[in-house]
Amino acid sequence: METTQLTKTWAIDAAHSEIHFKVKHMMVSIVTGSFDEFEGSVKTENNDFEDAKITFTAKIDSINTKNVDRDNHLKSDDFFNAEEFPELKFTSKSFRKVEEDEYILTGNLTIRNITKEVELGVLYHGQAVDPYGNTKAGFEIKGKISRKDFGLSWNAITEAGSIVVADPIKLDLNIQLILN
Repeated sequence: METTQLTKTWAIDAAHSEIHFKVKHMMVSIVTGSFDEFEGSVKTENNDFEDAKITFTAKIDSINTKNVDRDNHLKSDDFFNAEEFPELKFTSKSFRKVEEDEYILTGNLTIRNITKEVELGVLYHGQAVDPYGNTKAGFEIKGKISRKDFGLSWNAITEAGSIVVADPIKLDLNIQLILN
């Protein structure tokens, strides 16, 4: 008798998830920002999520660095061009277990209509049922991308000769999924 695996579909629980990034500013400090509006889904046939299919989008207009002028500059054509490219998108190519709770997530990230393959480290925190009977799963995702690879190339030089915005962007996502 054949057994068939059922696909489980999970959604990002935005109320319990955070999408953060960090970039070196003026080569002396770090600016942290986030995207406040995002959604995503995960489809898996495995309880440990290996080989899961993941999609994610974030609204560029929701960028938040706690500075209105900087946020408006990031939304402008100097950076994301939120008017023409309102979302960034990610689609997984593989989700591979490398240790008990550690995975490598590889996928295509699209920003400003430029798509590049990225690799991210993932720590799986497990599953639990909340007080309302919902099954949840938690993940911590970290990685680094080059902003210039995605056409985010604006920069300026300080009086001392330093660049204002570094190229590498560190990604730090804390994701809670809810089983649909």
